[in-house]
Amino acid sequence: MNWVKNVLKKYWNLMLGQTTIDEKVVETYNDVKDKVEDVIEDVQERVEAVKTELNDVKEAVKEVVNQAEDVVEAATRKKKRKGRPKGSKNKKH
Repeated sequence: MNWVKNVLKKYWNLMLGQTTIDEKVVETYNDVKDKVEDVIEDVQERVEAVKTELNDVKEAVKEVVNQAEDVVEAATRKKKRKGRPKGSKNKKH
């Protein structure tokens, strides 16, 4: 009878020990899950911030392109004639 009692006590302690390990595993899992959720939220916020900044850069680049086109147009524009048009030298109004 003593042997059965010792075996049952041994298995009881083994089962009790398993429960502690399981609880530790569950606690660790929950901690990791919370940390991962925090990281996901942080990454999503960063993605939104990057999207906003990229839109700002896109608008700025469009403005630079427009200004560059204006510079090219100004550089290639023909010189304006100064003075009176040809053929009107002797005419008086």
